[in-house]
Amino acid sequence: MIQEMKQFNVTGMSCAACSARVEKAVSSLEGVQSCAVNLLTNSMTVEGEIESDKIIAAVERAGYGATCADNREESSTENASHQKPLKSTETAALFKRLLWSLGFLVPLMYISMGHVMWKWQLPRFMENAVLIALLQAGLALIIMIINRKFFINGVRGVLHGAPNMDTLVSLGSGASFIYSAVLTLLIIIAASANDEVKAHGYLHGLYFESAAMILALITLGKMLEAHSKGKTTDALRSLMNLAPKKAILLVDGKETEVEASGITVGDVFVVRAGESFAADGVIIEGAGAVDESALTGESIPVDKSVGDHVSAATINKSGYLVCRAEKVGSQTALAQIIKAVSDASATKAPIAKIADKVSGIFVPIVMAIALVTTAVWLMLTQDVGYSLARGISVLVISCPCALGLATPVAIMVGSGMGARGGILFKNATSLEHTGGADIVVFDKTGTITKGQPSLTDVWCADGVEKRRLLSVAYSLEKKSEHPLSRAITVACEQMGTETIECEDFKVLVGSGIEGKIDGKPAFGGNLKLISEKIDLDGSVRRQADIYAEEGKTPLLFCHDGQLLGIIAVADTVKEDSVEAISQLHKMGIKTVMLTGDNKLTAKAVARQVGIDEVISDVLPNDKESVIRSLKSKGRVIMVGDGINDAPALTSADIGIAIGAGTDIAIDAADIVLMKNSLCDVPAGIRLSRQVLKNIKENLFWAFIYNVIGIPLAAGVWIPVFGWELSPMFGAAAMSLSSFCVVMNALRLNLFDIHNPKHDRITKHKNKKENKNMTKTITIKGMMCPHCEARVKKYLEAMDGVISAEVSHEKGCAVVTTDGSVSNEALTKTVTDIDYQVISVE
Repeated sequence: MIQEMKQFNVTGMSCAACSARVEKAVSSLEGVQSCAVNLLTNSMTVEGEIESDKIIAAVERAGYGATCADNREESSTENASHQKPLKSTETAALFKRLLWSLGFLVPLMYISMGHVMWKWQLPRFMENAVLIALLQAGLALIIMIINRKFFINGVRGVLHGAPNMDTLVSLGSGASFIYSAVLTLLIIIAASANDEVKAHGYLHGLYFESAAMILALITLGKMLEAHSKGKTTDALRSLMNLAPKKAILLVDGKETEVEASGITVGDVFVVRAGESFAADGVIIEGAGAVDESALTGESIPVDKSVGDHVSAATINKSGYLVCRAEKVGSQTALAQIIKAVSDASATKAPIAKIADKVSGIFVPIVMAIALVTTAVWLMLTQDVGYSLARGISVLVISCPCALGLATPVAIMVGSGMGARGGILFKNATSLEHTGGADIVVFDKTGTITKGQPSLTDVWCADGVEKRRLLSVAYSLEKKSEHPLSRAITVACEQMGTETIECEDFKVLVGSGIEGKIDGKPAFGGNLKLISEKIDLDGSVRRQADIYAEEGKTPLLFCHDGQLLGIIAVADTVKEDSVEAISQLHKMGIKTVMLTGDNKLTAKAVARQVGIDEVISDVLPNDKESVIRSLKSKGRVIMVGDGINDAPALTSADIGIAIGAGTDIAIDAADIVLMKNSLCDVPAGIRLSRQVLKNIKENLFWAFIYNVIGIPLAAGVWIPVFGWELSPMFGAAAMSLSSFCVVMNALRLNLFDIHNPKHDRITKHKNKKENKNMTKTITIKGMMCPHCEARVKKYLEAMDGVISAEVSHEKGCAVVTTDGSVSNEALTKTVTDIDYQVISVE
């Protein structure tokens, strides 16, 4: 049973009408939650709880073929890129078909156009109306047989109640041939009656060349389209080519060359300077510099030694390294990146729904227009051949393919570009929506700052020795994994500080740590925590504020009810943080810093980088509610490390995990930045905007082409301007339309996502009209911060409540709602947890 997204290869699709038909057939199955069919990759992604066989059967009932494509858990990295375009031979097959078609089309055109219309010479024995007509019929029939796939797919579509592009082409070509065949019969009858004038008159009305030329031109267009579609997967193909084909295993001290796909977990392999790693692993011997640019986009080689991890497809620039394989085949970082790009390309962007709706009804409408066109011209002119030509022109100029390709080609190219730059979009929705952000929220530590704090100051309370303060701090902090704790631990180790056994150690989330030293309670943490444990005088608070104003984090320590002092720790701002924030401002995006640090420290860091708004003193569990509140003001992007910020990343419209390196499997994030550069955030937004712009251009041209082309082919402008379109020119226009859409998408490869030169403030419709209401509840009975937290928790759990700021000191709660929450509901929630509501205003 399918529990998650699963992919299928779909065969037989030729246009957007086909993909719409397949999607409708599968979506109607019980148990299917979502279905997205990609015309570009001939793939289908299904989510739900249903057997694969039922899905395949539904596709087959719709007139197409399907096979399960999820074979990515096998041993080879290459299996991670199973998409058909990467291994497609479609272009070569179409080219061969085109050459054979042209071989018979040239003599057909010479006879039909050159001789009949322009009086070019033929051998004397061929200057016979019957022979000329039969030759044209024979040559046209051969070309139709060569391109029989159009007729097979077209008829199959009609039989399954799903006419497609091939149906239009086969109708146009078939109608031309049948009409010409009838005229050929009349030519034979006239010739047998020795009426040469009548026979040659019928000869000028033949459309055999149109029947053949339509097929040849459409085949030419299909070949150009297939070739350019192949170019859209260049990014994936280049990633696949990074994987080495060979590896050198070390077995019993001897080096043995094997196929890279033969490596298993636990194998020991050797990598010399200039060679690529064949698997993800850990270095067990040697040291060297490793070029990880192929995976992370980071151009500077990283020094690696024993114990460090390495990734498949990265290059050893120097040294002799012996490694133990930990992840192989489809489990390597390279395979996961390929999978991420492939999955993003297989999903469907919301903007594609417009084209999907049109594609589902496009072909039947075109067939109806063609029929009406033929009937109207027949009534106006009484000329069957002329009227039929107008109807055929409508059939062959109409192009549902361009509509179906408009979105997926741009998504494929855009996601591939992002992957090359270390920016991984997990689905098409995130690629479309990222560019429409109104607010970007940053975590502070490890996002704006380097996340590598160091000890800067030690301030001892009166009568306390520095040695004692450091000893207690070291004993507490060495059991914590927090970056601030590590900074104190490293400094104390370097100073040779004495450690004391710490018992009953606990982490107080968002505020500090506690334990027992020499059997007495000891605490370390922020000013709020320590002030709750012991009384602090004004001088201590002032000193803490001084450190905070300098951008440092003051950590206070007390033992056995006595304040020992303050240790200040500072985290330096990343080199590119200022530039990244500046670029976001030029895009018209508001920036917010969300941190658990105190207000003074947070504001000091915000001043350094130019952040618009600071929200400080926020516990990790409360970040989600802050994000919910900000979402009422527009589309929100949350940028964090993907671990501590998981709830906030999930709650935001778009979650971005930064500095992931080769760990791209961060479930909470919609986008994964493999480098630790904050400038990749505006780069991702820039790429999203460009992709969306490209999709809109593609859709515009796909729609406008049909809006202009169909009336022109139908002869609407003949009475006004005399504009007339022959079926052959209609087929030529159709063959180029899809090709132009794909080529426009390939222009994205020329776009520099890191260049802010053309950044503009984008006006979009994400900003939500603020209908929020703020109500102040006066509450009696709250005695401590625990009461605050309890009231806040229950209020924010209510439907319609965006946020609640509660103070036991002021005896009130300021609640922001979406306007749907009544005073009675708020009162009941508070009184149900045993507090008294005095008033709600």
